[in-house]
Amino acid sequence: MSDGDGRVDVAIVGAGFAGLGLAIRLARRGADFVVLERAGDVGGTWRDNRYPGVSCDVPSHLYSYSFRPAPEWSRVFAPGEEIHDYLRRAAVEEGVEPHVRYGAEMVRTRWSAPHGRWEVTTTAGTWWARVLVLAAGRLTEPRIPDVEGLADFPGPVMHTSRWDDDVALDGLRVGVVGTGASAAQVIPRLAERAAELVVFQRTPTWVVPRGDRPYSAGERRRLARHPEAARALREEIFDDAERAVDARRRVRPAIDELRERARRHLHEQIDDPGLRARLAPGYEIGCKRIVLSDELYPALARDDVELEGSALARVEGRTAVAASGARHDLDALVLATGFHAARQPYAPRVQGRRGTLADHWAGGMTAFASTSVHGFPNMFVLDGPNASLGHNSAIYMIETQIEYVLGALDHLARAGGPLEVTAAAERDYVRDVDAAARGTVWLAGGCRSWYLDETSGRLTLLWPGSARSFRERNARFDPAPYTG
Repeated sequence: MSDGDGRVDVAIVGAGFAGLGLAIRLARRGADFVVLERAGDVGGTWRDNRYPGVSCDVPSHLYSYSFRPAPEWSRVFAPGEEIHDYLRRAAVEEGVEPHVRYGAEMVRTRWSAPHGRWEVTTTAGTWWARVLVLAAGRLTEPRIPDVEGLADFPGPVMHTSRWDDDVALDGLRVGVVGTGASAAQVIPRLAERAAELVVFQRTPTWVVPRGDRPYSAGERRRLARHPEAARALREEIFDDAERAVDARRRVRPAIDELRERARRHLHEQIDDPGLRARLAPGYEIGCKRIVLSDELYPALARDDVELEGSALARVEGRTAVAASGARHDLDALVLATGFHAARQPYAPRVQGRRGTLADHWAGGMTAFASTSVHGFPNMFVLDGPNASLGHNSAIYMIETQIEYVLGALDHLARAGGPLEVTAAAERDYVRDVDAAARGTVWLAGGCRSWYLDETSGRLTLLWPGSARSFRERNARFDPAPYTG
């Protein structure tokens, strides 16, 4: 593996779950690769998100590499710090750490046809890579709301993915903007610390019971001593999650049962009819990301917590003005407002044969096998277009894509290259995905969500089927749709 200004076989951009997963598999092969990471540590989402209460919405034993099981998870749903530690250990114990270059943000990368390589320019030097793998993830760039006066708010303002532990929120009047997945985790913790908490809710969220609990010492010992038991538990969790795809396809009675489960949860946890009405969504369940929580509703029912049933409209000094006209005097603001997920910030920096990746994705992200893009030879995207799920584990999808990339690398080793997917193959694949998405809750559920491209309205983040169907179609590399 080369240092900056050198040659390398594979350059991986990003050291989160996807980038590290591929790096581990390459390290086990003894391959020549570099991992370019803009931050100073591995972990991606689980490095960046350190807000109080952060944890995973996928059960722990399914949210880990199948080729690196972790029987020692402390809870059914692992805390964020525990997941980050898992990734750190994996990087060290699998021999990936020496291949990682920290502080190496990708500034620009371009395909050089004369060299048959990607010139990857970073803040830590330049690499010439035969193969480029973009593993920068979808939850990297926080979405800061365009709110008049927000920049002039005199108190601390933090996005949940840029948490500052040095900011003392205890005893303050705190506003939380948003009621999605991150908000549902941070609100109960802030309610315990703040003197008053105001939650700005633009759109109510469907919430279902979480059912989290710690694993006993005996359970952890049994799973560690009996790998077959850990595998069986993982498969059981996976199969349970797979059954949820029918609700996303609006299949009855699956969607009715899911909706009723959420409504029952709301009624059981919120006694006040007025508050319950303000928390009841007006769109179909699953259209937006469903929140798993047993703590959000009780927190919102506290006397020292106020649910503002409208968005934050503007800020006047320390006063946060809601769209309803209500005014709330605050000492601090927490933005649980999500990420730029459908429009990847790195796309303008990637120059292919005829234009940038941003140009190619002007109408929304597309890729053949959710991995290869026409006009970008020897380049693969992990966790990109239509490669995530709304009902099961993203790690399963990432591992499917890793198998695909490894198959492509094997083909390049045998047949040479470069490899470029044809325009027709990418177009046909996208057509099939769009057809499968029609009628699903994401497009026909009566909401706007971050799963959809803001310009085209296409479902660009999620695979509109089961996780198994994604693997059946996309796990094995086939050179037929490629030139070169």
